[in-house]
Amino acid sequence: MSRSSEKIVNKKSPDPIRIFFVSLGCDKNLVDSSQMTGLLRAKGYVITGDEEEADVAIVNSCCFIGDAKEESINTIIGLGRRKAEGRLSGLIVCGCLAQRYADDIEKQLPEVDVVVGTTAIDDIVSAVEEVMGGRGARHIKSPDRYVYLAGTEDNTGLPHSAYLKIADGCNKNCSYCVIPSVRGHYRSVPAEDLVSDARRLAERGVRELILVAQETTVYGTDIYGEKSLHILLEKLCRIEGIAWIRLMYCYPEEIYDKLLQCMGAEEKICPYLDLPVQHCSDRILKLMGRKTRRAELEDKISRIREEIPDIALRTTLISGFPTESEEEHRELLDFVNKMRFDRLGCFAYSREEGTAAAKMAGQIHHSTRKRRMREIMEAQQAIAFEKARVMTGRELPVMIEGRIPEDGVYVGRTAMDAPDVDGYVFVRGVKHELMSGDIVRVRIEGSEGYDLTGVALGDGVEGPF
Repeated sequence: MSRSSEKIVNKKSPDPIRIFFVSLGCDKNLVDSSQMTGLLRAKGYVITGDEEEADVAIVNSCCFIGDAKEESINTIIGLGRRKAEGRLSGLIVCGCLAQRYADDIEKQLPEVDVVVGTTAIDDIVSAVEEVMGGRGARHIKSPDRYVYLAGTEDNTGLPHSAYLKIADGCNKNCSYCVIPSVRGHYRSVPAEDLVSDARRLAERGVRELILVAQETTVYGTDIYGEKSLHILLEKLCRIEGIAWIRLMYCYPEEIYDKLLQCMGAEEKICPYLDLPVQHCSDRILKLMGRKTRRAELEDKISRIREEIPDIALRTTLISGFPTESEEEHRELLDFVNKMRFDRLGCFAYSREEGTAAAKMAGQIHHSTRKRRMREIMEAQQAIAFEKARVMTGRELPVMIEGRIPEDGVYVGRTAMDAPDVDGYVFVRGVKHELMSGDIVRVRIEGSEGYDLTGVALGDGVEGPF
């Protein structure tokens, strides 16, 4: 690994060290990034969004699928060029790529000074100090290590919305997934720590909590001996200032009655559920190592919609899994059209080394995988656009995210839309200035693709729903 940190070592200016931080991959990674930047700020380092003025660059990497791995490597190489030009003094790589490929990074990316694995993020200050001292190092610990950093910073890019990571790791061992090897077994964060963090976020103006983990629905089974997500939700709902609480990554087979009852009873919990099903063919689901079959999926979705009639359901699917036939692809298309998910994302299967699926015979050509993915997304687009059109006439609470000054229009989201992945509402007719995080009642007047348009009702700022 490179040892060149001369610019920092010889730096005579009293100015603090400036760190350019890049977070790639999922929202769980964003939480890790926010915790690391919090540690660095507490030690007097300055986090800058301008790589031109940075002394040290940190990349929190992803390697979940091939495209994510490529993006991480290209980002590292690009920052390495800046280091070679003398514009950066140090380069640190954190996260899943560092955990999984530490040896390869050291051998093939000599511009990297320090690697920090997924469970060594509490070493980030030491990593920067090592770079400053001209030393290369490796901070790779067991993926099963428990690490919890209190005081999560805002991590969505929105001052009023924050991810709250309630657990790390996964015990599912799906045949296509590398997460257990880089993130370890499932480890819940104690409820008292999560409530304390949520209170701190609320005090800083956060109004929406988005609960994330590799799987949220089995929260508490490892530390409390039973599923306890509903108990955590009840505690979070008591926090003053929090208006919306959103659930992501709920495995369908783990969704249980007390959770649905809690969602229906607590007004702060958004009528929104993200349940990744991945496929519907019984044979493919078995090859994937999934625990459900099509009939069970359909029954569970029907049960959820009966319990919470207005709920928006989001899912993710994988196209082109090894041995998937055209008939099974058509079965998946039929499932999409029958279930009519409100939100849906589809990924072409990515062959990841070290997984059981990578060794399977019958790998599908990438062009076929991509074509099948496009067909699924085209089917879902028609469903989503129709669902948006029938929202016309409804009155909904909308959380404001910003304003388009030239159009005099505010931009927000309904409780049925998560940030970054779902649609927006463009609101006109606002009679007084609104702030990010304000919730205003809106009458929906039309739709534009995935997005809605509407007019604000009344003059006051509303509560949760």
